[in-house]
Amino acid sequence: MSRISLMRAVSASALLVAVSFGGAAHAQSSGNGGWFVPKAPHAEAPAPVAHSAPRHAVPVAAPAAVPQEEDDAPGVPQAPPVLPLPPIPTPSQIAKEAAPPPIVIGVINVPAVMQISSAAQEIQQVLGARRDKLAQAVQKEEAAWRGEQQRLQAQARSLSAEQIQLRERHLQERRAKDQRDFSNQARIIQEAAQVAFHQIERELEQPNGIIAAVAGAHNMNMVLHAEQVVLHVGEQDITEEVANQLNKTLPHVFIPAEGVDPEKLAKSGKMPTTADEQRIMAQAANVPAAAAPAPKNDSVVRQHH
Repeated sequence: MSRISLMRAVSASALLVAVSFGGAAHAQSSGNGGWFVPKAPHAEAPAPVAHSAPRHAVPVAAPAAVPQEEDDAPGVPQAPPVLPLPPIPTPSQIAKEAAPPPIVIGVINVPAVMQISSAAQEIQQVLGARRDKLAQAVQKEEAAWRGEQQRLQAQARSLSAEQIQLRERHLQERRAKDQRDFSNQARIIQEAAQVAFHQIERELEQPNGIIAAVAGAHNMNMVLHAEQVVLHVGEQDITEEVANQLNKTLPHVFIPAEGVDPEKLAKSGKMPTTADEQRIMAQAANVPAAAAPAPKNDSVVRQHH
């Protein structure tokens, strides 16, 4: 059976490791340049100064209106242009070939599979805890930074201008360092999620994967997502069977240890990488690896989580 793409089937509701770290991610995209910098009040734009007209203005004659062509009049539809129509060749006759086999359809609910999957639950628990831990660290550092800022404001009258500038510079450097550190930690958690969920994705989607095996056992040669089907009978739904086989085959997945950068792990040569996967796919398709398209990041597993 041909490779079944699961890329468009699942919502992003369960991806707990997409790493939206509360105020951290939001404030990094704000214009204040920091995740915990309070929004500065915007200065109101000055009101335009009204210039009074001179009392004795010299009258100026209005320019004469240019008559419009009838075709250019607004609201009048214009006829499409007449363009050349070069001749095209007539296709040759194609010999009759054998008809494809009759369609035997199966139906799968991928979100339900992921809810039953013990590996997916493990990923959510482990990386969800890391996400919460990072969010707490962000909040703690934000409070500490605000406290330093308030102390500086309270002591401003007793400090010289040079001392104030020095402490302000230290606060700005601290803020910039925190931004880099927290952003890097968020990236590590997100990439760890990609590594973990990609294992489930490959187990389900590869040509000899679980979905293909279950469908083949029922002589199914087409599997559709449940949300694409208006009506089907229970015997066509392979969701539970796929989930059970997934738990038997892949009850656990490899999750990079906390603080381990997946990109550095890939460079260490300890295990195959996505670059190797891309090269293997290119060789299977007889396409040079340099010309092969990069693997898409829209897998059903990642969309669902």
